[in-house]
Amino acid sequence: MKMKSARIHAFGDASVISHDEVPRPRPGSGEVLVRVAATSFNPTEAALRAGLLQAFLPVELPYTLGWDVAGTVAEIGPGTKGFAVGDRVVGRLDGAGAAAEYVRAPGSLLVPAPASVPLAHAAALPVAGLTAWQAVFEHGKVTAGQRLLVNGAGGGVGGFVTQLAKRAGAEVIATAGARSDRAVRRQGADRVIDYTAGPVAAALDGPVDTLLNLVPLSPHDAAALAPTVRPGGRIVSIATPVEPPADAGVTAMHMVARNDVGQLAALVKLVDAGEVTLDISASYPLAELADVHRLSEAGRIRGKVVVVVP
Repeated sequence: MKMKSARIHAFGDASVISHDEVPRPRPGSGEVLVRVAATSFNPTEAALRAGLLQAFLPVELPYTLGWDVAGTVAEIGPGTKGFAVGDRVVGRLDGAGAAAEYVRAPGSLLVPAPASVPLAHAAALPVAGLTAWQAVFEHGKVTAGQRLLVNGAGGGVGGFVTQLAKRAGAEVIATAGARSDRAVRRQGADRVIDYTAGPVAAALDGPVDTLLNLVPLSPHDAAALAPTVRPGGRIVSIATPVEPPADAGVTAMHMVARNDVGQLAALVKLVDAGEVTLDISASYPLAELADVHRLSEAGRIRGKVVVVVP
């Protein structure tokens, strides 16, 4: 049997994404075959497609895109326990492949999808949610009463960061443009700084305990943000590293999120409890995946975009 799959055969601009007919996979031992409802777009995938990540995330071509998956179990591989055909599941696939009608996935990477949201929307959760969880709790060590600056709160990770930090009891100061202001406030930000109106540091009314940087920065802008953190504070970046002066007494790190099904299951529970919402700004069919990449590279995406597989 054949299926549609969004793949790249070479690195380059968004035009290298092709929609191929390929054999439908069969699940192996410990695996399930997922009928994909949706994947989601992550900006890192555009960088991978352009060939910018080969030094530390090498992939073999042709490569099927899609790290996030939400769908239903269509077939169960030999020896795979804990699943039934028809189960709604969600997960982060480190080998990608979710930008297709079906994907073969290790059962160990999947958890039950949230029951309270459309299945396609659940695809927004794994990569961005896990990145936010680890930035806030593991690396940022955010606790009640702290002042937190979230630089880039209007993006897909930023929405989860804001909600998780607010739920932890922090005071959240968020940077966002005008189009994201309302959404960021709904997610719990105590104050929103319009980063297009002037230097973020100048708009602060005092130092913060923790800076979470979620966006690429110029060297000048990164250097300008570093002094916003008090001595003894922390800087965590998932994008451009933000390095404080050597004598600042500030801990700084650049992080790359790992897969963690326990954390993903916890996020699913928060979604079903209504304590974390999914900010789905747009939905596109798989056939328009290249257009999603172009919109992202033009800076025209807010929140999370899901890519629905018909």
